[in-house]
Amino acid sequence: MKNGSPRARLEAWLAADTASVARALIGARLIRRLPGWEPDAGVALAGRIVETEAYLPLVDPACHGYRGPTKRNESIFSRPGFAYVYFIYGNHYCLNVTTEAPGIGGAVLIRAIEPSAGIECMRRRRGRHVPTAALGSGPGNLCRAMGIDLRCNGADFRCGDLVIRPSSGEPPATSMGPRIGLKVAARWPLRYFDAASSSVSPFRKSLTRRPPNADG
Repeated sequence: MKNGSPRARLEAWLAADTASVARALIGARLIRRLPGWEPDAGVALAGRIVETEAYLPLVDPACHGYRGPTKRNESIFSRPGFAYVYFIYGNHYCLNVTTEAPGIGGAVLIRAIEPSAGIECMRRRRGRHVPTAALGSGPGNLCRAMGIDLRCNGADFRCGDLVIRPSSGEPPATSMGPRIGLKVAARWPLRYFDAASSSVSPFRKSLTRRPPNADG
């Protein structure tokens, strides 16, 4: 792979510190081309990323890599730019992007997208009654709408059926706040979002102390 190729540039972009990547992903496009086993095989689903959470390597007790590698979390320790997908609460999946150097276990959770392509297909997966803005709002809803499950774990975001494309336009104004649904390090302001987007999940606006290495 040539160092100047789009794939190399994307990997270098995602190799930055995790908090900076979480902020930079706001406005990027997430694209999922449904594989052959899906009823809508070949359909491209896409959306603009509007909400993320950073999970810092080494210092963040809420990060799945904090206590080291296990069979369940081994993907979080891969090179930057790969998918780490896990199943939670017995009913939904969460999609993460690996960051920083291989082996240290940093990741960014993609919490919400603003749908832009394949919307009718997303609606069939989520329900006809669900408004377009809510189809990919929240990490479980996002994965359900885009057909993301454990078969996507370890996917290379640079190529294949699940990719990320950095924004080519002016980045949106990005707000930040505490992460959602945590019992530890819950008030660290490592959630980033486009406050102008109606696809962002409900949030608390109060900010607290900054966590270590989160100055990106």
